[in-house]
Amino acid sequence: MKKIILAVLICGLLSGCTDPEKATSVLSAQGYKDIEVTGYNLFSCGQDDQYHTGFVATSVTGQRVTGTVCSGFLKGATVRFD
Repeated sequence: MKKIILAVLICGLLSGCTDPEKATSVLSAQGYKDIEVTGYNLFSCGQDDQYHTGFVATSVTGQRVTGTVCSGFLKGATVRFD
């Protein structure tokens, strides 16, 4: 039972490390459409980034792209593509 509670707590903490509003705002400003936030991407950002928000979107040219918007408390956002 303790393992189940620990697993639920870890999942809850990891899901809190995303910023869907900021990611959507940054991607929209760059011209991406049909943006879908996919959740936390553990190894996609630098150690100074507190938020690792995965996404799937349609680019200006109509291609589907996947990646992560990396952001932090005292810094801007960086878009990284898979």
